[in-house]
Amino acid sequence: MAQPTSQTTISPHDLSELVTRQYPDKEYLDGVINRAAEAQKAWRRVPLKERIAIGEKFMAEFSKHGHEIPEELTKQMGRPVSQVPGEVRGFLSRAAYMLSIAESSLSDVSLKDTDLPGFRRYIKREPLGVVFVIAPWNFPYLVSINSVLPAIVAGNAVLFKPSPQTPLTAERFARALVSAGVPNDLIQVLHLSPLLTAHVVQHPLVDFVSFTGSVVGGETIEKLAVEAKGFKGVALELGGKDPAYVRADADLKYTIAELVDGAMFNSGQSCCAVERIYVHDSLYDEFVSGFVDLVKQYKLGDPTQPETNLGPVVSVASARRIRKQVADAVKAGAKTLIPEGLFPIAQADNAYVAPQVLVDVDHSMDVMMEETFGPVIGIQRVSSDEEAIRLMNDSPYGLTASVWTNAEANPESENAFLRITDELHTGTVFLNRCDFLDPALAWTGVKNSGRGISLSKFGYDQLTRAKSIHMKIKTT
Repeated sequence: MAQPTSQTTISPHDLSELVTRQYPDKEYLDGVINRAAEAQKAWRRVPLKERIAIGEKFMAEFSKHGHEIPEELTKQMGRPVSQVPGEVRGFLSRAAYMLSIAESSLSDVSLKDTDLPGFRRYIKREPLGVVFVIAPWNFPYLVSINSVLPAIVAGNAVLFKPSPQTPLTAERFARALVSAGVPNDLIQVLHLSPLLTAHVVQHPLVDFVSFTGSVVGGETIEKLAVEAKGFKGVALELGGKDPAYVRADADLKYTIAELVDGAMFNSGQSCCAVERIYVHDSLYDEFVSGFVDLVKQYKLGDPTQPETNLGPVVSVASARRIRKQVADAVKAGAKTLIPEGLFPIAQADNAYVAPQVLVDVDHSMDVMMEETFGPVIGIQRVSSDEEAIRLMNDSPYGLTASVWTNAEANPESENAFLRITDELHTGTVFLNRCDFLDPALAWTGVKNSGRGISLSKFGYDQLTRAKSIHMKIKTT
């Protein structure tokens, strides 16, 4: 079978062709990787303070064209144009934080206090070499900043593959880096077919692969890396089926508003979106009623219009998969609470999916066990913390979880949260918030949500290797 030679981005809004990019051949690709490796040898010798200063200039260069991003990104992946500036702000905020901790995170670790007379010991952090970043389409700026900028500041070269759905994001990112002073060959944007992607993963000059995407995609990257010669580092940021637990003393009005947004923002297309909710018996009926009332107020439609707050999902294929998951749940006994007629644009076979709330759900249904990645939520009744913990952990995923309780008014509620936290098998646990990344905290997952760490000081650890220096000064 002939291999594809190009990719074309289809807008989920009107299914029009937006942009086409040609794939390189393997010979050209090998040349790019060789040049990146050579550029990295020089870049690693640039003083850290100078690399940080270039990172700060990058933020200014990127901001110069920030006004162009909302409409451009909306057309590529369908998020309402009014919501894109939030991603740009988050992108810059994460960049600023990672730059602010770069010196302390990458400086030598002194062991002077424990050195014996005549000895000196310390630990250096050295760059890995060439890092291959495979970015997703759903938050292309927010996710890529987690690895691309720290990798470069740490002294690495970066090969940057964006999703075919959002090719312009990586190009814009790279232009700002080069304008700020990063050498051309050090940051390379690559539009690649699956076969060419595999070639890069297995290339002997590629030292580390950072992948964000589906579990299936992560399994493929892991297998390719294992089959490559040598021992190649891999970080996998994969999917989630993130739960929320509403305790009996939760602030109901606040909790409903936060969880509706956590489930519906970006049409539910976030790895840490709230995808299943467990509510204590005593609040269940009131919670469901308030949740449904708020979801009914969403405006699903043209994402380029400022009044729209719910756009299409990324593709017609994705929309069909989401609708099937809902239909299968209904066949198994679930009940839908949002009338389809409220959102007529979603009646056609297009990329628009009406928001939906499901009750009478259980863990025999995919809608409570497998990633939906759409504006759909299942709500289940529980009678205790213990039951909630059991159901929250009953998942192949473990990215984030949230607990909602009145910790401000009742210290015992905070203690209960901390007890629950100790029992949850997940990378992040939130109290009274959700669907949020704090750059000071390690972003990581367990089980099928992946492995590895981005953000925080530990994000730099992932992009460097330790070198121990052991000096015997006195030899007599």
